[in-house]
Amino acid sequence: MRVVIENVAKTFKDAKGKEVTTLEGIQFSIEEEEFVVLVGPSGCGKSTLLNIVGGLLSPTEGRVFFEGMKGKREPNVGIVFQEIALFPWRTVYKNVVFGLEEKGIDTSEQQIIAKKYIEMVGLNGFESAYPKQLSGGMRQRVGIARALAIQPDLLLMDEPFSALDAQTRTIMQEELLDIWNQTRLSTLYVTHNIHEAVYLADRIIILSRRPGRIVKIVNIDLPKISRDREQYRARFDEYVDHIWQLIRHDAQEAIKEG
Repeated sequence: MRVVIENVAKTFKDAKGKEVTTLEGIQFSIEEEEFVVLVGPSGCGKSTLLNIVGGLLSPTEGRVFFEGMKGKREPNVGIVFQEIALFPWRTVYKNVVFGLEEKGIDTSEQQIIAKKYIEMVGLNGFESAYPKQLSGGMRQRVGIARALAIQPDLLLMDEPFSALDAQTRTIMQEELLDIWNQTRLSTLYVTHNIHEAVYLADRIIILSRRPGRIVKIVNIDLPKISRDREQYRARFDEYVDHIWQLIRHDAQEAIKEG
């Protein structure tokens, strides 16, 4: 399966009714089992693009389509948002099976699937807990398990760790790579954090400030797992510096614009 983003543009109307172009001429693909990361300055349209890929927004121009789908079915897309959008009145277990309930999956199968992904994200023993009883990292794990439970063809993640403290964020990045290694899901991930992008990505797509256009696509030629080891440190830092230099001016201008 391959996800193709073909010449996508998006235009909105602002509060005064003036048309504002957020994205323009976006074209790339997400290959089978590939982890693609979007980076760029604030307001460049990263989240808008992710929502278009996920079918939550329609492009003004262009299209998104899935190639090589097995069987005549609509693609499954799992989404993990920055805001940890759990239902506070539902337990961990009931949050994880929500998508399965919506799809009409049999209760006994729900239990098998939920057990697998709750174990995968390290929440054994917390099945009956409510979101308010969990830490931020644990709540985000629930969100990831819920997205995985529908067994998506594509996983979308919109700055899922940005609200976490630095230590928890590092742990969650490591755990996400472990989960990816087990599931091999095609993934599109949005982040402001260049270090995070280099740590996670197979390819990084760099967007300009609004209207967001692709500045460059950078292939990360490092081992997928353990690329933070000392032997890769110099190359890792080279990637970080290279990407920062590509977006630095736009990032500074975006700050001036507020």
